[in-house]
Amino acid sequence: MSSKATDRDREYMRLALELAAQAAEEDEVPVGAVVVCDGKVVGTGRNRREKEKNALCHAEIEAIDSACKALGGWRLHKCDLYVTLEPCPMCSGAIINSRIKRLVYGAADKKSGCAGSVTNLFEKPFNHKPEIVCGVMEEECRAILQDFFSKLRKSREKNKSMI
Repeated sequence: MSSKATDRDREYMRLALELAAQAAEEDEVPVGAVVVCDGKVVGTGRNRREKEKNALCHAEIEAIDSACKALGGWRLHKCDLYVTLEPCPMCSGAIINSRIKRLVYGAADKKSGCAGSVTNLFEKPFNHKPEIVCGVMEEECRAILQDFFSKLRKSREKNKSMI
């Protein structure tokens, strides 16, 4: 793992945070993702599991899917993926299978993160290993998640007291 974040990394993470904020506005867990190839955004995504009623609608999966469509192929070996939260097992597998060159994420996910928190799938003997940069704009990425879950808990408590 590397911690060599650049100004450009922070620029793309800000875009991922904007997508996360859009997800939060839609009552989705606020995670946003951006795929960049040769300095251009070629794919974006945000969590939509609740709206779509689909376990596969993670931000990274959406961003990888839109990048594949934009570039006309499944090999994203020239692309970087920026995501506000450490990828889960499913998304880590998609990163490996799509050959993402570089993974840049913000907040660690102590419950399901697979880039070092719970496990590190990228250290396993798979056929592809992206470069990993962690902790980019970590405070901002963590704050949007904490705020979302704090509001969710308060809403649930309020609804319980109304019963």
